[in-house]
Amino acid sequence: MFQIRYVLAAAKQLNFTRAAAECNVSQPALTKGIKALEEELGAPVFHREGRRILLSDFGKSMLPHLQHIADEAAATRVLAENFRLLEKVPVRLGVLSTVGHVRLARFLATFEKRHTGMELSVREAGMDMLKDQLSEGEIDVAFLTQTEDLEQAFRLHPLYSERYVVVFPPDHRLGRLNAVALSDLSGEDYVDRLVCEMREMVMSVCDAEGVELYARFRSEREDWVQAMVLAGIGFAFMPEYSVTLPGLLQRPLVEPCVERVICAATVPGRRHSPAVGALMRASQGYAWPG
Repeated sequence: MFQIRYVLAAAKQLNFTRAAAECNVSQPALTKGIKALEEELGAPVFHREGRRILLSDFGKSMLPHLQHIADEAAATRVLAENFRLLEKVPVRLGVLSTVGHVRLARFLATFEKRHTGMELSVREAGMDMLKDQLSEGEIDVAFLTQTEDLEQAFRLHPLYSERYVVVFPPDHRLGRLNAVALSDLSGEDYVDRLVCEMREMVMSVCDAEGVELYARFRSEREDWVQAMVLAGIGFAFMPEYSVTLPGLLQRPLVEPCVERVICAATVPGRRHSPAVGALMRASQGYAWPG
């Protein structure tokens, strides 16, 4: 790279003395470097006419390529410096589709303000897809619900816990209650959240307790579930921080009380980039709800 730099300076100045001054080296060092590059390329880059130098035809053909190499080297140095400074280093975050986005967005906004210039991409997916993407290195970190099988495969960092609540429209009879037991819901119209990772557990408790629920609407999309509840189709079970639609009422689910823990998952033994390390530290120090 020094030899290329010397050639480019000499081609610009058409004088070895001025080129050496531009490169902040002695003239013998510059001419020696240029001669070494010419020997490696197999042809003279310059015609030497006393103190005067001119680009040879070979030199003219090589100059654009040498300039391209120098430009690429400069770009590489910038990328390396940005990486060291945690700038423009993309962090690939996967988020479980049932995690409430409002509080998560507040955390990410706080994180980006403290690390200006860092690039962050967020992918939303279901539990199985996030586990696969994390294992395959397609994402760096996943924010999802802590489960026993996750504990066996990944390194988990708990962030916050949240209760499951019963969500219903403003004119629903459940609005008079301070909390809702499963027994209060038997026979009620129900909006089924198909992607809920706690769904099977809640359904099995309903079966054991003889609680009958009639699912009038089923969806994998959280926005549709909340919209249909607000439209009066029925109630739904939801994590308390995932309720985002204005106008919905919610009451804690009791008997049984159901909670989940949201955690940040990474792959054991996989080295973090400085940017990912900064995200993990920020997630542990953030004042999460609850």
